[in-house]
Amino acid sequence: MPNDLTASADLHALMLAMGESARAASRVLARAPTAAKNRALEAAAQALVARERTLLAANAQDVKAARADGHDDAFIDRLALTAKAIEAMAEGLREVAKLPDPVGAVTGLAFRPSGIQVGHMRVPLGVIGIIYESRPNVTADAGGLCLKSGNACILRGGSESIVSNQAIAACLALGLKEAGLPEAAIQLVATPDRAAVGELIAMERHVDAIVPRGGKGLIERVSREARVPVIKHLDGVCHVYIDERADPAKAVAIADNAKTQRYGTCNTMETLLVARAVAPKLLPKIGRIYAKKQVQMRCCAESRSILEKAGVTGLADATEEDFRTEWLAPVASVRVVAGLDEAMDHIARYGSQHTDAIVTEDWSHAQRFLREVDSSSVMVNASTRFADGYEYGLGAEIGISTNKLHARGPVGLEGLTSLKWIVLGDGQVRD
Repeated sequence: MPNDLTASADLHALMLAMGESARAASRVLARAPTAAKNRALEAAAQALVARERTLLAANAQDVKAARADGHDDAFIDRLALTAKAIEAMAEGLREVAKLPDPVGAVTGLAFRPSGIQVGHMRVPLGVIGIIYESRPNVTADAGGLCLKSGNACILRGGSESIVSNQAIAACLALGLKEAGLPEAAIQLVATPDRAAVGELIAMERHVDAIVPRGGKGLIERVSREARVPVIKHLDGVCHVYIDERADPAKAVAIADNAKTQRYGTCNTMETLLVARAVAPKLLPKIGRIYAKKQVQMRCCAESRSILEKAGVTGLADATEEDFRTEWLAPVASVRVVAGLDEAMDHIARYGSQHTDAIVTEDWSHAQRFLREVDSSSVMVNASTRFADGYEYGLGAEIGISTNKLHARGPVGLEGLTSLKWIVLGDGQVRD
């Protein structure tokens, strides 16, 4: 027991020191010129590319350990780095450097009858804690976005990617050093001890917001236990609805891409909804593609009947729970609906307010879908896989939020800032 108490005290002291140094660094970053932040990002990008072999070797250690621990292919896919992925991380930092700096931007200045001017100034949140699991690219994305938005960050990656994360964090530290910015602006929690998460989410004095990125269990725990505001999404139960006025070629291509372009991501389609008027024509085409790619289809009775008559294999009966499930795997729930209203009712009942798309050539249907579907991203004639910070022009994203307050959807630079009121006067006093 004394050893446990000592370890707990040591961890508390470690996290407290990180919080204090992050708070001090955040004050420096809040006033740092845009040029210095961009210089740090460019230098970090160069370091990532220059250290490609080191990063791949570090990642190979993590992948080997994960396979030995019995993790599945979807987990390994999220964990593994390639030369292309490293270049994408570097390009993400470069894109963030090119983006306008939101810090200090003044909007809405207007004169009041008293003669004062009142408006808003955009300011950093302060210190951001990011808790994530297997994706090592989050280290670069989160670090870069926090830096450009003037926030210090404390990164707590999963133990399964700790060697990769340390190698990437070293590149970010080089960038900060070259730009003359405090290295404490981007800190990585080096211990795999899970108690570090509990410490981080309770640091009210030193941390201004927590962003959890990972499985449902992690996000539920953080949401339940955090004493710091949380920016998060819980599930990615994304839908594609094929309307009776859909272009057939677009419908087939989008249903294919949204499900099969990548299985283990939160913006992958999990449920396909097809209007009854076009289901006999379009479902067999989509079903054959899924069957060829070994995607199991969990079908309602009507969709299964249509697919069986067309000779499509890989079918199973859908349960009520299937329509609430984020598969993150080659599995799709399939349902035939009467039309637009039933599709939107289904999304409202089973969806997770993440990303939902309609395929239609009827603009009035598209407009209703955009207005009435209450999700953080709503799309017309596009794959749900586009719900991503890079694709939205954010350079990178720190996560996707289904919150309705502060930030919603992919969270980039602006989502990591807040607004404060500013008042400009010329000696006015209130009567």
